[in-house]
Amino acid sequence: MTVAHLPFDTFTDDQLVLEVQRLVACERSATSALLRCLIEIDARRLYLREGCSSLFTYCTQVLHLAEGAAYNRIETARAARRFPVVLDAIADGSITLTSARLLAPHLTSENHRDLLAAARHRSKREVEVLVATIHPQPDAPTMLRRMPPDRESGAGVAVQGAWVGEESTLRGQSRGQSQEAPGFDLQSTAQPTQARIMASRLAGTATPRASATALSASTYKLQVTISRETHDKLRRAQDLLRHALPDGDLAAVLDRAMTVLLADLERRRCAAGAAPRPDRDATARTRHVPAAVKRAVWKRDEGRCAFRSGSSRCSETSLLEFHHVEPHAMGGAATVGNIELRCRAHNQYEAVLFFGEGDGVVRERAPSFF
Repeated sequence: MTVAHLPFDTFTDDQLVLEVQRLVACERSATSALLRCLIEIDARRLYLREGCSSLFTYCTQVLHLAEGAAYNRIETARAARRFPVVLDAIADGSITLTSARLLAPHLTSENHRDLLAAARHRSKREVEVLVATIHPQPDAPTMLRRMPPDRESGAGVAVQGAWVGEESTLRGQSRGQSQEAPGFDLQSTAQPTQARIMASRLAGTATPRASATALSASTYKLQVTISRETHDKLRRAQDLLRHALPDGDLAAVLDRAMTVLLADLERRRCAAGAAPRPDRDATARTRHVPAAVKRAVWKRDEGRCAFRSGSSRCSETSLLEFHHVEPHAMGGAATVGNIELRCRAHNQYEAVLFFGEGDGVVRERAPSFF
């Protein structure tokens, strides 16, 4: 039975979840089988017989895979040819094709089992950090320079550099001096993504998203385009910090700025403070969550959504809200025992479970306190 003909209207929520898990297992098994076939096609060079000059051309033009999908599968297949355990990891879902592709250049007969174990069920970002840990890159040079003007919003400024542990190329420069270090060739050293940013700006199209790439276990390269106003604030911060940072190191300036910003956000969002004021009675009939309760809940839940499904817990750390386990409308008090962190999606989800949707129907079993 194809997915298009599955009787979704007769599936319960539990049946639908089980069906998705079954289909994902089938997809992983099929992917592992495809990789085995690609290994043989590559070894026998059968793509030449099919009129293609390379396995990549065969995958994109004959199998009609997307370029990214073809690249992931080819790199993973070639790694699996050397280390067949990669196929088992793909089949059981412990690593993804993207993770396998990132790890492939660094796998050796001595480390491949340890690396695959370390990457088990890790996100792409976590695997990138793992790769950077075993194969650290040199610190990225700090660079601050003018970008071609945007057609609508005016001139922009590109900032590129390592977030931690870098040596600035702007040392000893005043505001009126050149922003390029002696002998620094922007044309030859700019990252390929920078060229795409410039091309997209000249074409009037959207620029790539800002990115922070791990260079080693403790350093990152940050690349972002900022407005003229943000550039002027950055320059002003450099000037005001010259007494503490004579070289005006951008990484150090950004670190101090983030420290102040985080302290302010934590003070406002989770009532963190050096000398908190005494709070009102938390058992009073009010929706207000006292600052002391916010602090205790934030610390207990570790700044992360506390929603659980079975043995798994939501990993979201953004858009967090303070959630009444027993709803305020049902008499739930704003106490540490009754308040938990929820991401916005799970907070709204639990509200629907308890109060129902527009038609008043709740599809799942009501919470235990109901």
